[in-house]
Amino acid sequence: MRDPQITSKIMSSVKSRDTRPEMALRKALWRRGIRFRVRNCLTGHPDIVFPGARVAVFVDGDFWHGNAWRVRAMPCFEAQFARMNNSEFWRAKITANMVRDERVTRELTDASWTVYRVFESRLKEDLVKVVDEVEQLVRSKATARLMEPATSPKSSGELLADGREGEQCQDR
Repeated sequence: MRDPQITSKIMSSVKSRDTRPEMALRKALWRRGIRFRVRNCLTGHPDIVFPGARVAVFVDGDFWHGNAWRVRAMPCFEAQFARMNNSEFWRAKITANMVRDERVTRELTDASWTVYRVFESRLKEDLVKVVDEVEQLVRSKATARLMEPATSPKSSGELLADGREGEQCQDR
């Protein structure tokens, strides 16, 4: 088992945004001429947003979002916690993250957004394929939205994904 002070130092250096996998995806999309937003006030704060196409992209870390056991070829989700200090805490934390991911995806989908989630390990495996998928999704959704009649959120009674009616987001 690792010294708790070392673990604390490692965990404090974990970034929540602008991670290497996220930056790799953003750079690859930008090189293809696909423009996006990174600052947003949508539910769950997606890593990459395509407002015109209403597509939200989340780049999920394997450990934090419950995929580490697959990457490490463990038999099940529970197995990854067997040798950890404070295993009950980490099991509860990762499980809560997974539940939150499902809730955020459902809320955005209910608000007419298309959600694309990708694990960091998949990005490392095949960045080009992921970029192809995102590009195809964004271009098809953007084309479909061009065919819809134009209405503003206030005139249609539509709520933004975070529950506010047509307001502008405050920049953080």
